[in-house]
Amino acid sequence: MRVCLVIEGSYPFITGGVSSWVHELIGGLPEIEFVLFTFSPQAGQEVRYKLPPNVVGVTDVVLTRSAAKDGSRRRRAGSKERVRGILASHIRMFAGNSPRLEELIGAIPEGTPIHREAVLDKRAWRFVQAQNRGRNPLYAYSDYFWAWKSSHDLIFNVLAARAPEADVYHSLSTGFAGLAALAAKLRRGKPFLLTEHGLYHKEREIEIRKAAFVRGYQRDLWIRLYARVARMCYEGADLCTSLFEENRGYQLELGAAPGKCVVIPNGIDVARYSVERVKKDGDFHVGFVGRIVPIKDVKTFIVAAKLVLERLPNTVFHLVGPEDEDAPYALECHRLAEDLKIADRLDFTGRANVLDYYRFLDVVVLTSVREAQPLVILEAYAAGIPCVSTDVGNVSELLEGDRRFMAPSKDSGKIAEGIEYVLEHPEEMAEMARHNRERTVATYEKKELLARYGALYSRFESPGPRIGPAAPGGGA
Repeated sequence: MRVCLVIEGSYPFITGGVSSWVHELIGGLPEIEFVLFTFSPQAGQEVRYKLPPNVVGVTDVVLTRSAAKDGSRRRRAGSKERVRGILASHIRMFAGNSPRLEELIGAIPEGTPIHREAVLDKRAWRFVQAQNRGRNPLYAYSDYFWAWKSSHDLIFNVLAARAPEADVYHSLSTGFAGLAALAAKLRRGKPFLLTEHGLYHKEREIEIRKAAFVRGYQRDLWIRLYARVARMCYEGADLCTSLFEENRGYQLELGAAPGKCVVIPNGIDVARYSVERVKKDGDFHVGFVGRIVPIKDVKTFIVAAKLVLERLPNTVFHLVGPEDEDAPYALECHRLAEDLKIADRLDFTGRANVLDYYRFLDVVVLTSVREAQPLVILEAYAAGIPCVSTDVGNVSELLEGDRRFMAPSKDSGKIAEGIEYVLEHPEEMAEMARHNRERTVATYEKKELLARYGALYSRFESPGPRIGPAAPGGGA
């Protein structure tokens, strides 16, 4: 059986929780062949993972680069019909009805970019003008047009991309990856499985609202686009999985069928993180494990460190994670530590083996502004370490609703209080650590959760001729 994993902006080029999950999924199901269908912001990215031997092909599509133009007479002859089908579907969409996905996606055959048709066809041009008048009458048409074109060019690139042959198309998000998997389902007649760790369209909305360079109507256009694509993916998927019940509820709200939504939590290799604990010198040791990027809100961690050091000066803070994904932000974090005069108590490790730190950390802290079901908490539990976290995603369930160890986003004071409580109550924390490890073993063992995905793939397997060999690499 061959599964096509459809991934945007993540594995195998970016490290992080989702990428680690993908890598372990592939390695944990060696009897299944996987092909990667990835969507990237730029070409030539470094592969950060050693691909398992059951990865039999990689096709990377650069979102910002148009597919090769096909100037054949047949393609040109069908341009009017393509535009007519797309416009008809858009009109239904803006009238509040669901688009006919077969008609919308079928109007753009694989390998056919329609960037020129979208602006040169008079009907399409008039349609965009009408949208500008109806939604943004006070803004210059040129501004609206370029915002519209930049967003739709990405969609045109996705729909023009040729998906690898597979028995199942498994997307790790909605957005452009989900749209590509949906297109593959409709074109190939194969099942579409959608897995979400976070909620892609909500994460993009947060980013868009925070971006100072995105003007009001541009912001609304992008937010509507991501929400509409998400709804199309939920309605078109044969099965949706989420990490916890709250996210499943959001999927249902946006059109997923109740009988097609299941919860499969994250899992870890408990034995791997069951390290032998050692006491390191006479200091307390507090750990942040993750990428040094804005969504992890490292600055809140640093401010919390300042507050803790005012009461417990014999504390050392370790930031274990890469700094190269957002170098300017990492530099800001270093400067903040210097401005607060605590740089000598902060250890920025860069890329490192987290097991070396789980051996001696007294508490692991998560300060993210957005998470789904953070693996770092499960890893810490398996290692016997208590956690303090912002109340995001499924953290409340993982921490069993204990408000002593949870804080609102960006609340450094509350984070500091949680850290201090852990450090000042070692006997209570030892008992809590034993309890949390038992829960992790019982509920979040990776092998059992991977077996559930293997069973899902098998559910979609159909008899027929075996798919031929896949190319070892490629691009579009």
